[in-house]
Amino acid sequence: MITKYLSILEKLFIGMRFDAVLARDFAQGIGIITLLVVSFALFFLVKFILRRYVGKIIKKTKTRYDDFFLGKKLERRLAFLIPVYMTKGLLYVVAPDLDSLNSFIYVMARIGEVTTYSGIILSILESLSDIYSSFDISKNKPIKGLIQISKIIVILICILLVVAVITNKDLGNIFIGLGTLSAVLMLVFKDPILGFVGSIQLTTNDMVRIGDWIVKGNADGNVIDMGLTTVKVQNWDNTITTIPTYSLISDPFINWRGMTESGSRRIARSIIIDIDTIKFCTPEMLERYKKFQLVSKYITDKEKEIEEYNKSKNIDTSTLANGRRQTNIGIFRAYLQEYIKQNPNLNHKMTMLVRQRDATEFGVPLQIYCFCKKTDLISYEAVQNDIFDHIYAVVTQFDLKLYQRPSSHSIEFINDR
Repeated sequence: MITKYLSILEKLFIGMRFDAVLARDFAQGIGIITLLVVSFALFFLVKFILRRYVGKIIKKTKTRYDDFFLGKKLERRLAFLIPVYMTKGLLYVVAPDLDSLNSFIYVMARIGEVTTYSGIILSILESLSDIYSSFDISKNKPIKGLIQISKIIVILICILLVVAVITNKDLGNIFIGLGTLSAVLMLVFKDPILGFVGSIQLTTNDMVRIGDWIVKGNADGNVIDMGLTTVKVQNWDNTITTIPTYSLISDPFINWRGMTESGSRRIARSIIIDIDTIKFCTPEMLERYKKFQLVSKYITDKEKEIEEYNKSKNIDTSTLANGRRQTNIGIFRAYLQEYIKQNPNLNHKMTMLVRQRDATEFGVPLQIYCFCKKTDLISYEAVQNDIFDHIYAVVTQFDLKLYQRPSSHSIEFINDR
């Protein structure tokens, strides 16, 4: 049929007094144009059918996984195979004598074939990545880096195949030639290679997951994306910090996932007691402190223990330096220990401690060490603030004072006196 069509065209041009060779070339040229027009018309028709009707069928299916293949340009790339194969298959039938033009069009068709198949593979990889991301395991084991390196490999192979088509050389010979450029390629693709290695180590060792709160350099927030070469962190002020993937392997960073999974967040803050206010307790002070319910039993039991000890050692208690005595800071420490034990917002199964740290030029630090049941920042800070609000207010009841650097107002007050 095609041959008959070309023969009619050729006779038509001869009838118009064209040279026989020129009439044949014109007829075959029109045949090539017709072939390209028909093949691309079929391309648009098939693409329309795939997008309009097949897309609706896919959306109506019970499974949701096939929906991920929509919107990835897959239907357009599949439809593009029609003009590619029509051109390759019918080109020499339509124009058997136009060698130079045929060679050019055939090479372009082969390039289109290679790039189309590469595009189809890229679309499938993107769809598989989206399908995997729909599972909960994707937060623990992200594969975005693997998908990206797979895309790079597909694109590199596509480029090599296109070069092989254009130069009409065997792909093996091209690989041999690329061996001499390996050092340059290693330099050019250094970051993707390091990122690929880093992403594999991060995934296999479960070091970072999407959603983890990490701290590294200027980054302090939740991981929102893990790519081949970069990890994106959304900070508390909603700014985005980008970290090279490999740096999470080569340099230390903090991951707060353990805190989140434990359901408890540590409180470790200190108050500084003015050393000049630390003293032995007099009987009057003890009687006053016994009115504080949290330490009433502690003071009574401790007094009995100290009295028995001093008697057993025949200690003269008329002098303060002799024997054992209770101090206001010791009773205050016991008060704080009991206070945090009775706080319902703290985890009583984890360490709860009030400890005295090494004295400094500012005074004696008392550290509150415990774990809050609330891990989100707002609730955690609220619990912590309530604890220390109470401590700051109650400390004077034990005849103690907190250290505070003198201000200009304090100096003016002293001078006025």
